Amino acid sequence: MAQQYQLKGLTTLDLMNGEIREVDVEGVEEGKVLLVRHGDKTHALSSKCTHYGAPLKLGVLTPDGRLTCAWHGACFNVATGDVEDAPALDPIAKFEIVEKSGSVFIKADEASIKANRRSPDAKCSVQGQEKVVVVGGGSGAMGAAQSLREQGFNGSITIISAEPYPPIDRTKLSKALIQDASNILLRPQAWFNEASINLIEAEVSSVDFSKKLVFASSGRSFSYTKLILATGGTPKALPLPGFKDLKNIFLLRTIPDVQAILSAVGQAKGKKVVVIGSSFIGMEVGNCLASQKGQSVTVVGMEKAPLERVMGAEVGRIFQSVLEKAGVKFYMEASVDKAVASKSDPSHVGAVHLKDGTVLEADLVILGVGVSPATKFLSSIKELKLEEDGSLRTDESFAVQGLQDVYAVGDIATYPYHGPTGNGTPTRIEHWNVAQNAGRSVGFSIAHPGSKPKSFIPIFWSALGSQLRYCGNTVNGWDELILKGTPEDARFVAYYAKGEEIAAVASMQMDPVMSMCAELMRRGKMPSKSELKKGINPLDVSLPSEIKI
Repeated sequence: MAQQYQLKGLTTLDLMNGEIREVDVEGVEEGKVLLVRHGDKTHALSSKCTHYGAPLKLGVLTPDGRLTCAWHGACFNVATGDVEDAPALDPIAKFEIVEKSGSVFIKADEASIKANRRSPDAKCSVQGQEKVVVVGGGSGAMGAAQSLREQGFNGSITIISAEPYPPIDRTKLSKALIQDASNILLRPQAWFNEASINLIEAEVSSVDFSKKLVFASSGRSFSYTKLILATGGTPKALPLPGFKDLKNIFLLRTIPDVQAILSAVGQAKGKKVVVIGSSFIGMEVGNCLASQKGQSVTVVGMEKAPLERVMGAEVGRIFQSVLEKAGVKFYMEASVDKAVASKSDPSHVGAVHLKDGTVLEADLVILGVGVSPATKFLSSIKELKLEEDGSLRTDESFAVQGLQDVYAVGDIATYPYHGPTGNGTPTRIEHWNVAQNAGRSVGFSIAHPGSKPKSFIPIFWSALGSQLRYCGNTVNGWDELILKGTPEDARFVAYYAKGEEIAAVASMQMDPVMSMCAELMRRGKMPSKSELKKGINPLDVSLPSEIKI
């Protein structure tokens, strides 16, 4: 039951416009709320982000009343607490403020203060003839389904996924090797039941777009009025000798993949693990196995430095140094020749041979060599033209070109990118936040026909010793890197410039620089290369109200 709780140390609401202040709540153990002054009004909100619990006092407040978390880019509306951008699913709580007798109080119940969140209103009794079918059970599917219900859509929603559990936080598979789906569910089954969202475990085999039917390999069919394709990516294998036939060679995409890896690792420490691929999945799983599981990890990469294709060699070497301190060994500018059998058990891998003759002993091998759009089930449909990489071309609303009432989001979508240096270039981005924000956008569009698609800047993060934050995209490349901070301590900001314009920003231990840069990019006010070189700090730049992308 709601009651009045005094805010410690406050005699009046003396916040300046634009100020964010975290205050303690009297009588609630570890209870805190966030006071935000915006538009000459003070709001009392939950103090922590509902994604991973980041303190929102470190966030960025915008002129249009968005509070952006410093860690992973989740955004909340300060007037309502509602989610504006992924990856948060739950809104933050909003509390009534009362001033009396020289003190400041909030009206709340203790549980709401401690929870630092409220549940979105997704309850629904299905009405009407509208049927939305979502193929895929990942971030994009979750974003779309929840957005539909939040926006008042009361038609039927069916999510078809080959995985036997509700959507999970897939980012934690490579970062933490969590093998119990119940520990990383985005929503429990009960939430989907309450929202009248049907979860179907099935492998989709084809779609008849003219008849608006989705077919499962079991022979079952599902009719739709709107179709959202959100099937994600399929990990690539290596078409080299030994990799197809030998055991203990693993891909990493699902809970069973993690279970198989951990089973092969076992309880003993010091297993020889060879990770092939030095991009994000390979680096994250290598870091986890070395730093958390105590295994002997070797990473093999074709680039000069890990993550060079995205981050550049100079920044890639920072991550390499961090992982080397955790015991990870690296073979860079290396090409794999074959996998050979173990001498003790010829059915299992025993070593990986590189083309220069190097032999790396291996108890198990993990492949992190990229993903392909999971669109094989669409490849034989004549009226649908896939892009060269197997993705689907969409417009800004993520509607698939050439088809009616069909959308594509996430790893399978190539959409016009209008962020800095993008200029509408067709771009496919394999980020968790992008998939979920695209799904949210599609859900909004279906619930509100004719609405303008909501703009967002791509954001991702990675666990590489310290947390990497990244915003923007370098779809058209970059020609200069501006590195600030102390890279030797893995504390830095990296600005990726194309001409004078900054296309992307990466940071470690410099919050909230990334979140501020993402908001500046949305508004076309990101400092130029020359300005950054002169010492301008993005945190000192005033945010304008107008959104430019």
